[in-house]
Amino acid sequence: MYFSRICDGLVNEKLSYSGALLIEGPKWCGKTWTGKHAAKSVLYMQDPDKGAGYMELSRTMPSRLLKGEKPRLIDEWQEAPVLWDAVRFDVDQTGEWGQYILTGSATPRDDNMPKHTGTGRIARLRMRPMTLFESMESVGSVSLRQLFEGQEDVEGESPLGIPDLAKVICRGGWPEAVAKGQTSAQIARNYVDAVVNFDVQKVDGVERNPYRVRQLLRSYARNISTMASLTTVLADIQANDVAFSDTTMYGYVNALRRIFLIEDIPAWKPSLRSKAAIRTSEKRQFVDPSIATAVLRANADSILDDFNYFGFLFESLVARDLRVYAQTVDGEVFHYRDKDNLEADLVIRLNDDRWAAVEVKLGSKEIEEGAKHLIELRNKVDTSKVGEPSFLMVVTGGQFAYRRQDGVFVVPIGCLRD
Repeated sequence: MYFSRICDGLVNEKLSYSGALLIEGPKWCGKTWTGKHAAKSVLYMQDPDKGAGYMELSRTMPSRLLKGEKPRLIDEWQEAPVLWDAVRFDVDQTGEWGQYILTGSATPRDDNMPKHTGTGRIARLRMRPMTLFESMESVGSVSLRQLFEGQEDVEGESPLGIPDLAKVICRGGWPEAVAKGQTSAQIARNYVDAVVNFDVQKVDGVERNPYRVRQLLRSYARNISTMASLTTVLADIQANDVAFSDTTMYGYVNALRRIFLIEDIPAWKPSLRSKAAIRTSEKRQFVDPSIATAVLRANADSILDDFNYFGFLFESLVARDLRVYAQTVDGEVFHYRDKDNLEADLVIRLNDDRWAAVEVKLGSKEIEEGAKHLIELRNKVDTSKVGEPSFLMVVTGGQFAYRRQDGVFVVPIGCLRD
């Protein structure tokens, strides 16, 4: 069963103006199925029966592997990085658009990187696990695109209660779990086990201690959706492993980023009317909140018992979904905090410079505080340089979507869509 994905439209759009498209993202997020949905022929580099032959052919005559009806999907291209240059060369020779789709769940080793970047020939698309709208758990009554286009009011009722949100956080947006109707965290736990014992070793050929990888992930999980420094993470690990150095940790973190498991949120740095200094630390984040619960062996019941931590996990869920929704309007997600501790949990900035600020509040009692912060931020930003915000929004775990008298939208995550 193929679930329609938000990036399906982006795949077709990017193929319409580039010779090839790279779809990259973590394993099991659906890259291959999305690529197959748009392709007319497929090359599986990890085929257990033919993979060895493909590798040999890539070393002697890689152009042979490109033969097939176009668009041709090359799955896990990084197994033979020479294919990148072969695709780029073929695109140059034919001058045609929409010829190849490459998927990859890791960036190649530094000593095995392609000779050419592919700029102007190979477009890129980051894919993430499924949003609640894609898994049909959000009713989708509030569109991010329409909010940026000036929609003045919102309405809708979320079908998700707090216990439901705890379950979808632990399950994650992994297509296999969604397709089988699973509510447990087992698939996320299998993913973490694969990362710890195999993937993080394979990405660059450096042997890493699985125990240390797990300790790093546990520290990241405990600090999810916070601005904890890597020094803090290191101290957390060194409490049980004094020999774990900062150099070693940075190598581990880089490896986890290269397999798209860690995806920190960068700081937004607008011009301000005041002289308040902007804090530029990244906010710690996984590509999916289920990674945090899996590595901590948490389940829906245990996070319901720790409502404070539940709030950080809920922010991670919102960040995942907004990152996917923002792609459709050519936007990225940031966070904001200054030295006066005024913050916006998330800021969506489009490439045409439109922006919107978002506070994430799991409970309804916090909505007033979130709206207050957003209005303070709007008043603090130098709008003569960055423009007025397209909208201000509090995303909640509540039931109803509405517009407050001060203009701030209150939207349950179970009502959002692209």
